[in-house]
Amino acid sequence: MSDDCCGPEKPAPPVAPVVEDACCGSSGPPEALELEEPTPWWRDRALMLPVASGVLWVVGLLIGWAGLSTAGLAAHVLALLAGAWTFVPGTLRRLVQGRGRGRLGVGLLMTIAALGAVLLGHIGEAAALAFLFSLAEALEDRSMDRAKQGLRALLALIPETARVSRPGGGSQTIAAAEVRCDDVLLLGAGDKVATDGVIVSGRSWVDTSAITGESIPVEVGPGDEVHAGSVNGSGSLSLRATADGRDNSLTQIVRLVEQAHAAKGERARLADRIARPLVPVVLIVAALVALIGVLTGEPAIWIERALVVLVAASPCALAIAVPVTVISSIGSASKLGVVIKSGAAFEQLGTIRTVALDKTGTLTRNEPRVVDVATSEGRSREEVLAAAAALESASAHPLATAILAATDTTVDADDVQETPGHGITGNIGGRLMRVGSPRWISPGQLENRTREMAAGGMSVVMVEEEGQVIGAVGIRDELRPEAAATVAALHAQGIRTVMLTGDNTLTARAIAAEAGIEEVHAEQLPADKAAHVRRLSEQAPTAMIGDGINDAPALASATVGIAMGATGTAAAVESADVAFTGTDLRQIPAALAHARRGRRIMTGNIALALAIIVVLFPLALFGVLGLAAVVLVHEVAEVVVIANGMRAARTKGVGAQEPSRPIRQDLRETSTVGGPAA
Repeated sequence: MSDDCCGPEKPAPPVAPVVEDACCGSSGPPEALELEEPTPWWRDRALMLPVASGVLWVVGLLIGWAGLSTAGLAAHVLALLAGAWTFVPGTLRRLVQGRGRGRLGVGLLMTIAALGAVLLGHIGEAAALAFLFSLAEALEDRSMDRAKQGLRALLALIPETARVSRPGGGSQTIAAAEVRCDDVLLLGAGDKVATDGVIVSGRSWVDTSAITGESIPVEVGPGDEVHAGSVNGSGSLSLRATADGRDNSLTQIVRLVEQAHAAKGERARLADRIARPLVPVVLIVAALVALIGVLTGEPAIWIERALVVLVAASPCALAIAVPVTVISSIGSASKLGVVIKSGAAFEQLGTIRTVALDKTGTLTRNEPRVVDVATSEGRSREEVLAAAAALESASAHPLATAILAATDTTVDADDVQETPGHGITGNIGGRLMRVGSPRWISPGQLENRTREMAAGGMSVVMVEEEGQVIGAVGIRDELRPEAAATVAALHAQGIRTVMLTGDNTLTARAIAAEAGIEEVHAEQLPADKAAHVRRLSEQAPTAMIGDGINDAPALASATVGIAMGATGTAAAVESADVAFTGTDLRQIPAALAHARRGRRIMTGNIALALAIIVVLFPLALFGVLGLAAVVLVHEVAEVVVIANGMRAARTKGVGAQEPSRPIRQDLRETSTVGGPAA
């Protein structure tokens, strides 16, 4: 919630002091990154007051209609106190402390309007105003708090303990937070890396998808760098820590996300920006009107007129204009498989002009598959795949799964041995076979074909029999079938597309070309992605779409972060402003069109609310309209604004004027709340 609105935001979790380390730079204790568990809504005290205010207001209306005016008035007074308590103290505190100078917003205007209504004896009107505003603000606060909880998923990648070898101490197991620079970490098969380091000895393959987005595990050996949170393959590794356990690439991701959310929290919402210049004008005019009464000797008449002016300028319709439209739009967005976390996110979603997409798991399936097989003369595709599958059946490497899925032929292999970082050897029918990377097995006569495979973004696995290459298997994480149509639909809407990925350049360019994306930034670490997104956001409102933990800082840094929720990590989903419950990329243009339509309705509502104020203001100022007439016009305006805002709930015909309508029509026919299957 904007500080311009109702006073200071809830204090951020305290950041522990930074401690300088001679080797690794600054670091902080692990507890500095811990966040409180989210409070269930039924136990959230911040929501209780607005809810109580609404209940008391309705009770007051019912009792008043029953003829018990005194009891109804008492209920409205309690409703006013409950709602006002959420924003009036903060507003007054800012005024007393001088923090609100030049930053006047809806909070102060609401306070003045409620006070004016009370002074004129309209307690019910003041109670309704306090209830609506306090509820909208409480929901906005809760949305922002929830967006921070996913950082725990980032820290879950760091193991609780690490096995280290220290001089004179031998091998010992310590807490991961106690790892220091130059410690030697000992990693077995499947172990998580506790901190950043450089391999000293051993060879293996490492799954870095959570950190870099690289879809295929990478081979590592002495001298190669490994990031915290990576998962070791089947080999044993020793690595020298280059960062301590409290300040590494993974904890930096957490800090990047926290900083991005903090920066976003400072942005004023649309209603605040509009109300800011309105507040001082209303205050000055009302004060001048009252002063006229004092100078002319008719203070009673002119002071009452000044209060009528305050009520005429009351932002009742303005306060409802945005929440009604936002609630309607957010609720109906679920029909498109889209979860929008806050009103601010919805407002920004309708402004997007650039979409940055992650590759792995977003544009692609994140399921490596065999897409090409090259064979030597006299050899068949089935023979090559069968030989490779026979050896790979004993391997835990993710590429082995792709090879096994590509053939139904079963061949038995004996004496199978895996050489981590290289490949596998074994015997098939008495013949010595090897399966591994082109760096271990020379492609020979298939060199040109393997180059073509690599240029096509494939990982190449060579198959050798008795020292002779018999084939090469090309494996790639395939593009989602709807990706190209989605990108084309975005372009048709005038939206620029950019790919940001941690994957290698050849693979990224090949996938981007298939999808129709011209601008590609590959081999990006999380901080690099966040920096690119910030630069794009400075040029135009930008949405970042991703699904991995490595995307979290970029999602938080974008104008709007969008997570592919069905396959995305908890950190990505919670760091984003919008989440797709499914994996169908065609939700993207549909959601953007829906948000643009809702924003148009919201803008129209705001214009209507302001027009009411502009018309009533001079009429009240010159005494043409009395209090009863002003209140009646306000009530009619509120009904009109509510009815117009509810139109935003319609999803039928979303984007009917857009060239990509067939895609969205297909989505409406096939998607569910759980999202369509990819």
